[in-house]
Amino acid sequence: MLTNYFKIAFRNLIRHKVFSGINIVGLAIGIAACLLILQYVDFELSYDRFHTKADRIYRVQQDRYDKGKLSTQWAGGAQAAGNSFKAAFPEVEDYVKVLKNRAMIADYGEKSLKVEKVFTASESFFKIFSYPLLAGDPKTVLAEPNTVVLSESVAKKLFGNEQAVGKNIKLNQRKDVKVVGIYKDMPANTHLHADLLIPHVTFIKDLGPNNNPDNAWMWDGAMSYLLLRPDANPTVLEAKFVPYIEKTIGAELKKYDAGAVYKLQPLQDIHLYSHFMEEAEPNGDGNTVYLLLGIAFFIVIIAWVNYINLATARAINRAKEVGIRKTVGSQRGQLIRQFLIESVLLNGLAVVLALVFVAAVMPLFNSLSGQQLSLSLLGSGSFWLALGVLFVIGTFFSGLYPAFVLSGFRPIAVLKGKMVNSRQGVVLRKSLVVFQFAASLFLLVGTLAVFRQIQFMRGQSLGLDIDQTLVINPPIIRTDSTFMRQMLAFKDELLRQPSIRSISASSVVPGQASDWNAGTIRLKGADPSKGTQYRVIAVDYDFLKTFNLKLVAGRDFSKEYGLEKKAVIFNKMAIKQLGFNNPAEAIGKEIDFWGDYFTIVGVTDNFHQQSLRDAYEPLILRLIPDAGGYFSIKMASKEASSTITTVRSEWDRFFPGNPFEYFFLDEHFDAQYKADQRFGQVFGLFTGLAILVACLGLFGLASFTTAQRTKEIGIRKVLGATVPEIVQMLYKEFAVLILIACVVATPLAWFAVSQWLNTYAFRAEVQWWLFALPFVLMLLIALLTVSFQSVKAALMNPVTSLRSE
Repeated sequence: MLTNYFKIAFRNLIRHKVFSGINIVGLAIGIAACLLILQYVDFELSYDRFHTKADRIYRVQQDRYDKGKLSTQWAGGAQAAGNSFKAAFPEVEDYVKVLKNRAMIADYGEKSLKVEKVFTASESFFKIFSYPLLAGDPKTVLAEPNTVVLSESVAKKLFGNEQAVGKNIKLNQRKDVKVVGIYKDMPANTHLHADLLIPHVTFIKDLGPNNNPDNAWMWDGAMSYLLLRPDANPTVLEAKFVPYIEKTIGAELKKYDAGAVYKLQPLQDIHLYSHFMEEAEPNGDGNTVYLLLGIAFFIVIIAWVNYINLATARAINRAKEVGIRKTVGSQRGQLIRQFLIESVLLNGLAVVLALVFVAAVMPLFNSLSGQQLSLSLLGSGSFWLALGVLFVIGTFFSGLYPAFVLSGFRPIAVLKGKMVNSRQGVVLRKSLVVFQFAASLFLLVGTLAVFRQIQFMRGQSLGLDIDQTLVINPPIIRTDSTFMRQMLAFKDELLRQPSIRSISASSVVPGQASDWNAGTIRLKGADPSKGTQYRVIAVDYDFLKTFNLKLVAGRDFSKEYGLEKKAVIFNKMAIKQLGFNNPAEAIGKEIDFWGDYFTIVGVTDNFHQQSLRDAYEPLILRLIPDAGGYFSIKMASKEASSTITTVRSEWDRFFPGNPFEYFFLDEHFDAQYKADQRFGQVFGLFTGLAILVACLGLFGLASFTTAQRTKEIGIRKVLGATVPEIVQMLYKEFAVLILIACVVATPLAWFAVSQWLNTYAFRAEVQWWLFALPFVLMLLIALLTVSFQSVKAALMNPVTSLRSE
């Protein structure tokens, strides 16, 4: 009997090729889109779950308060946090302290390699984390000073096929260190990627005996990870931090009217829910992941709804088949099984086609999302589980309702040609179409909002000039005693070139957050409790000129006043925080900067140091000409290639051994919006698929409606109705459905877009056309979709439709 069911199902599929094709393609698109997003979501949720002790590892995150207000959120905390909490609380089984370093040059023999991701780590790193060691003892590999542990790829580049362990390498042409271990390259799904690890004891030794950071509570920047005992309650432990901090450094914090709150971050939450200062690397976005997950289910549900609409649209054509089957003895249960088998066959073919779609669009999806998913996912259990669940649910969800509807026809009424649809059935079908288009409108509004916000941010004035600016990365190898002379000679040589207008050196460039967070800065003579926190950028004399920063009061740094190492320039936000409403009032005032006194010589207008996602920050520009930061070169023309060649030649002459790495500042600044752009592209891609699948459903409803009203159309034509009038009549019904969908989707979309835009300090206004344009667009798409069936029905010869009357 089962074989017979499949034969009949296959014959019906072949007999109605157009309907079957639309069904299969719609289901395949929905399943493929859902599978792609599920793989993306699964990868994002898998971060750091491979650690065997992941559920017991927590990072200590610090919130700093200034006068009772939250001022800074650090991904890490004080240097003393990890070891102190381990000693104070029995709930802590072990800890590891990790510090981010700048890139280094590693030399071995004739080979020289720039190592980008360098971290300092304490002894328990490989005992707490499950990063596999290929050589070395996890208990002792980070115990000795002047040693290093290399990643497998770095060891391969430096040593080739030689045995690396036991060999010496030189770091930054200064220090000889011994390779004591090799670890497997850290997987993509971890928040911490290191190419080279330096033992924490080396860091302590280099600082000297009088500067032990393990005792420093006012020295931030260390990422401390705690391994809790199996029976420990992290919430209870976190509450114990408050009295401990009060007892340990409460008096020191009160002196400055400051505060510090330490929290425990689950290791598995860091990638998606941590965006604090000094993260190990940029993290993902949990809201985006779950929004895409919602889109995945929207699309596949829309595809299943299409099946229902198309199946019921064919109900009239199959009514006589059902009537004859019942007349000759078929039971309703047998008919239900027959129609469910058809659903199994269609969904099975859709699954096969979906796999083809997934393989075909995987490269495009990777380029849009920034992920590196591959066809190897076809071998993962989670992929096949997701596919199986989609197939089973889809088969029954999309097949059950049509099966019950079709099997419930009364044979006498059907065979007499008295086929009548229930009011409930009509309402359900139209409701499903409204749902489809409401979902599509919601997604389309969201897509427009994302791209409009990106364009808004990129089109706003930054308050500084970043065009035609070539930036060279800071020199890694430098000799402090001669660096100032090298830098000045390098600048002087380049300024002789007609293609270069100005050059400036600074600790960071626009588009980067300043990693110098200075607290307790106050006016000279003010009470320590009046001190507040500022971001500080080290600059040279030419910073304001190079970036065309506008002074609203005072003057620029100038060599006419001698070596101005005691001069600072504030932005308006910083002046306001200092207590001045009029920038001119601040000129000449002295500030207490960590026990030293500096004079405010100028005030700039506020400018965007980072993207427009962030509010203006209180910034201090401090004159430190030999800070050794980035070189920003303002070019006189757009002919960059010859300028770059000249700069490279002079760089190699003045800073030998340092790699020449550069970027263009406007591109670098725009890169801050890359995550938003990728999100918009992925959002737009799946919005387009949702609209496509919804239009297939609308085509089904148009087929159903025109089939139901064939005789009505014939009568209207006999009575004198024109083709345009009939087409307009049919259009009106679908336009009403789109209007209802718009009414449903608009308030939901407005709320969602408003909430999303609130995450930006500078944002575009939510305007009426953001909702009107998608409505008009969807209306046009819908009318074009139903045009084929409507015009075909309107042009039909009335004799044909009325022949049986």
